[in-house]
Amino acid sequence: MGRLKRFSSTEAGTPWLVAAVLIALGVLAPVATLIWYASSGSFEHWQHLLDHVLPRALLNTSLLLAGVAVLVTALGVGAAWLITAYQFPGRTFLSWALLLPLAVPTYIVAFAYLDILHPIGPVQTWIRELLGYTSPRQFRLPDLRSLPGAIVLLGFVLYPYVYLSTRIMFATQAASLMEAARVLGETSRGVFFRVALPMARPAIAIGVSLALLEALNDIGASEFLGVQTLTVSVYTTWVTRNDLAGAAQIALAMLVMVALLVLLERRGRKRQRFASNLRARPLQPRQLRGVQALIASALGWAPVIIGFVAPAIYLGSETFKHLAITGSISDQLLLSAWNTLKVALLATFFTLLGGLIVAWAARAVRNSHQPPLARACARIATTGYAIPGTVLAIGMLTPLLAFDSLLSTVWGHLSGATPGLWLMGSVGALVCAYVIRFLAISVGGMESGLARIPPSLEQAARLLGESPTGTLRRVHLPLLRPAIGAAGLLVFVDAMKELPATLLLRPAGFETLATWLYAEASRGTYEEGAVAALAIVLAGLLPVVLLARSQLKPAY
Repeated sequence: MGRLKRFSSTEAGTPWLVAAVLIALGVLAPVATLIWYASSGSFEHWQHLLDHVLPRALLNTSLLLAGVAVLVTALGVGAAWLITAYQFPGRTFLSWALLLPLAVPTYIVAFAYLDILHPIGPVQTWIRELLGYTSPRQFRLPDLRSLPGAIVLLGFVLYPYVYLSTRIMFATQAASLMEAARVLGETSRGVFFRVALPMARPAIAIGVSLALLEALNDIGASEFLGVQTLTVSVYTTWVTRNDLAGAAQIALAMLVMVALLVLLERRGRKRQRFASNLRARPLQPRQLRGVQALIASALGWAPVIIGFVAPAIYLGSETFKHLAITGSISDQLLLSAWNTLKVALLATFFTLLGGLIVAWAARAVRNSHQPPLARACARIATTGYAIPGTVLAIGMLTPLLAFDSLLSTVWGHLSGATPGLWLMGSVGALVCAYVIRFLAISVGGMESGLARIPPSLEQAARLLGESPTGTLRRVHLPLLRPAIGAAGLLVFVDAMKELPATLLLRPAGFETLATWLYAEASRGTYEEGAVAALAIVLAGLLPVVLLARSQLKPAY
């Protein structure tokens, strides 16, 4: 039996490990390329960036991230404690409705609110009529196209990251700790700030770091709102000024900022250690009545309305108006929808395949001397999610060209013809970018699913003579279907929403729903852009609902 284990784990598991190493190298390649591009730029490039671009972009990005961090923490932690500690009308529905803003990409929220809060838009028009004014010159709200406007909009879209992780932490904290604090004379406020909040710090750190990574990756909302961030600077430097070295240098500054965010998040959790008792009695929410219940309900609904309901109603209304006038959707928009579906499906398939290879490699060789390498591959494969789309797009140029050159050489020897480019400037480049960007979702889902499968099933299959590959195909894959389905759904929707990498790597004339919406908003035309935005929002609803049902089930 020991001999069988050594053979199965080491020899038969080696092909899986080799494939996992290749995937990990593929994730690292864009980062290495980016460093090479940045270092190859002349000193004049660096001097120009240091004098004219980086100071403003760094300041705006730092202020944006700081503001978003404060807002998502306040909204996410406040909503999580409200739902956990208090009982009021609508609490059960709100416990998962607070996740709905995750279904709306940041650039769509900016697109919607630019029209909703326009000086001649519905909100300001209604306010002027209510106050007796007749012209925007007499009364107008502060311009949304500003850094504070970007902070507010991004905060109300990204707070669910903090809410989800903190809500789970609050729900699993033992009620005896809270009751002991009350017996010792602490008020409700003291229990929250001195007991519940310190224990939730690791969850808050995780949620805030994810929200800030999404804010750093944003390009559409920042550009729509006139905020010159590092992401916008990368795009304009590469596309508008045709300066690849300068764009790589700005992207490298972004990568340093990402590394700092990850290090701060890990440092914040480094010394957090808590004893856990799975049988501990959870905290029982306190019943609120009268005015207190109304205030709690209003506070709970406010972020849902601002982050999801208002943009969704606007998009639905504009879509209905457009269809009522034209009676149909343009062929170009339908083609963009088909392109989105095609790329998202391809990316989902290959992302799931890559995640399965990486996760299974770690499991197949766990009894050999190679587990550290397999685990390292799994960790490296998940770092792609932390790389902003603009940074990833620049870093992929040389690897894609090298791959195309290799294929052309091989094909030329075999057929005598030179086919040219295979991936660069094709849908294949987009699929590769999506796979690297979202591989963390697939690997995490596969590892979680495999962890739930008892080792005894695998051992029984090995005793019957099955190889690791046969065990995976006949035992694990049928049991992994729920995990594969959940991960695939999340990857599919994220691929539909991805904008920065798509803008920079798409083929000429190739439009997705995200790029179509970006182009419509850039031109100031909102008619068909609303149709594209509504389609993306509707596609994002299902995974958000499934996420709420799976992660917040104890709250019901």
